Amino acid sequence: MHTWHWVSAAISLVGMMLFAITGITLNHAASIAADPKVSQKAAQLPAPMTRLLAPAPAATDAPLPARVATAVVDRVGLDPAGRAAEWSESEVYVALPRPGGDAWVSIDRATGAITSEVTNRGWISYLNDLHKGRNSGSAWFWFIDVFAAACVVFTLTGLLLLQLHARHRPSTWPLVGAGLAIPALIAVFFIH
Repeated sequence: MHTWHWVSAAISLVGMMLFAITGITLNHAASIAADPKVSQKAAQLPAPMTRLLAPAPAATDAPLPARVATAVVDRVGLDPAGRAAEWSESEVYVALPRPGGDAWVSIDRATGAITSEVTNRGWISYLNDLHKGRNSGSAWFWFIDVFAAACVVFTLTGLLLLQLHARHRPSTWPLVGAGLAIPALIAVFFIH
């Protein structure tokens, strides 16, 4: 049990620190000033690429053709490959949300004019979005699950270790009870 406890603690230590700190920053988000940085770029698709946008796809959320997506990366540095696009009569718009910011690319279907914008809200926003798993991809999705499992093992083995050592520490169960009762009472009486 001691081995499971320290191994799960070691695995979850940095993640737990990150999630605890971002829990505080999320709780105080209104009082933390944000200074978003917005950058815009404009470019032009070559005529052969523009022609690939002329026929509307069957699905209104079809991704950009692969060659067009590659050209967009080369011209504005954003990768819309495989992302759902919004096709209208005049343009194709691709939203590219990311932790701590946002980005988008718009292409005029007639002229091939590319417009893009990247918004960076800073590292606190980035870490807060990682805390929520917002726009962070499948690798982070699985990290959060593994981290949560390690935290569950850590807390359950901690509880069992408390039981083993409780007879020598009389304040153990009153403190554990307070750890349960305080949030429960706050939830019942103060959250409406």
